[in-house]
Amino acid sequence: MDAVRPVVDPAARVLYTGEGLDDAAVEALRAAGPLAVLEQWYAEAAADQRVTEPGAMVLATVDAAGDPDARTVLLKGMDADGLTFFTNLRSAKARHLEHRPRAALVLLWHAMFRQVRVRGPVSVVPREQAAAYFASRPRASQLGAWASRQSEPIGSRAELDAAVAAVTARFEGSDDVPLPPFWGGYRVHPVEVELWVGHADRLHDRVRFAAVDGVPAPLDDPAAWRVQRLQP
Repeated sequence: MDAVRPVVDPAARVLYTGEGLDDAAVEALRAAGPLAVLEQWYAEAAADQRVTEPGAMVLATVDAAGDPDARTVLLKGMDADGLTFFTNLRSAKARHLEHRPRAALVLLWHAMFRQVRVRGPVSVVPREQAAAYFASRPRASQLGAWASRQSEPIGSRAELDAAVAAVTARFEGSDDVPLPPFWGGYRVHPVEVELWVGHADRLHDRVRFAAVDGVPAPLDDPAAWRVQRLQP
């Protein structure tokens, strides 16, 4: 009988052909500071047709038992204070952040051989900012936010569709769908930002921005960050 080929082929290899980060490039990163670099990398990812969802980022949290959990959310804001995403405030991730308000983020643009890792404490976005973002969402997404009890079990797709139909009827005739009281946003305030660029022979380039004082620092202040090249 022929051997069954494993689903994961341990011999499979992707050849990384990124330009890498030479010492001159690292010095340029140091001078620019983390925010300028993040904005540039995000803009380049958004302009690259190979990148389907440039704002997709993995959010890692820790639950009350100390067990890690991770899922993908969408980056919806980036400024000197940190990186912002929005969600149901009763979801599993929200319960984790209430218990331990710290998180890690990963933005992976694999087609570009680039990755960004971020770690730091988390704060709740002010309601007025959450309301402004919610108002910009498509109406169907707004209604979905009202209908879904995120992370809670549900018996069938039909039940979810019925919940959406009920919410749609509730707000029929209303020009605006208000921000649900159980919906909002979080901002991750970085103490570390690591840049990764794929390089040949798995000798990838890694550059870490670490806040000089060990607490969140303005991302637009290069002097507030210590820059180190890390081994792959």
